[in-house]
Amino acid sequence: MTNFDIQSSCILIVDDKESIVDLLRGILESDGYHNLVSTTDPRVVNALCQEHSPDLILLDLHMPHLSGIELLQKLAGESLGGYLPVLVLTSDITPEAKQSALRIGAKDFLLKPFDTTEVLLRVRNLLEIRALYKQLTLHGETLDQRVRDRTRQLAEAQVEILNHLAVVSEYQDDDTSQHTKRIGAMAGMVARALGQSEEQIELIRLAAPLHDIGKVGVPNHILLRADQLMPSEYEIMRSHTTVGGEILAKSKFPILQLAREIALYHHERWDGMGYPQRLKGEHIPLSARIVAVADTFDALTQGRPYKKAISFQEATKEIRAQAGQQFDPQVVQAFLKVVTPQTLQELINLTEGRELSVDALARV
Repeated sequence: MTNFDIQSSCILIVDDKESIVDLLRGILESDGYHNLVSTTDPRVVNALCQEHSPDLILLDLHMPHLSGIELLQKLAGESLGGYLPVLVLTSDITPEAKQSALRIGAKDFLLKPFDTTEVLLRVRNLLEIRALYKQLTLHGETLDQRVRDRTRQLAEAQVEILNHLAVVSEYQDDDTSQHTKRIGAMAGMVARALGQSEEQIELIRLAAPLHDIGKVGVPNHILLRADQLMPSEYEIMRSHTTVGGEILAKSKFPILQLAREIALYHHERWDGMGYPQRLKGEHIPLSARIVAVADTFDALTQGRPYKKAISFQEATKEIRAQAGQQFDPQVVQAFLKVVTPQTLQELINLTEGRELSVDALARV
């Protein structure tokens, strides 16, 4: 730290004798210190600390109303910006008092009457330590901010990669990726209606669009076929669940672990007649049960090259009819509660050209 920085430090002088305060002021000002605060009343020290944020306190031990030891104890319980050195002033200090002061937080002692050179040396030493502490704190805060910025950038990159993967999975019959965005949005809404935590809602919202990532392993002549599939072709189509599970397997990231769970199980049925493992009821992960409803509803209400869309009313009627058979009844109930003609239109508007956030989900 430069001389200017040291001499700009705020020094608080606390002594019940005005003559001592004036003497210390004179000594410090003669050496270039100009940011000085003083009081003869120890009861106002805490307020002065809060107002001026001193870098050093010169504190008398023997004062009326509040002794230096009592004041040290009081300051120790306050948040005063970390390391704050206290230089104790006394004319006669016993070993017991000295140990007590050091134990509470005093950093050094000055015996009265003062030697000017000793005052300035002890003050400078403590201010240099204080300056080093402030520099290290600032450096640590800068590093923390850099870590936070880097973490945010990595999280944004991860989300962007997930979005691109979702586009790949639907590119042949939904090259705008609106289907995957709607699935993520609706899944997040339903998760919230089911009382999931905000963290889990966000994970489901981001993972759900990858539910059909396994379609990259299905040939286009099967994927886009307009008429009924042959049994062998249907088996290939069904394989997109296991292919998706394999693509997303062995990840250490919770979001990809959840995406694998959804990709693998979103075609299981509540009645146990689904695929690929014929899981039944609550043996099917909740995330997959949620996406199953959202995926079916969106497929019903949105046209594709190989099928026509049906109305909102027809689609919700079909979803309701499948409660307890294809779908978890509680998930259906939550879905029908949050997905209305108005919210569906808002979802369509929101997903055109920009990503949804949890805040956006809360509004629809």
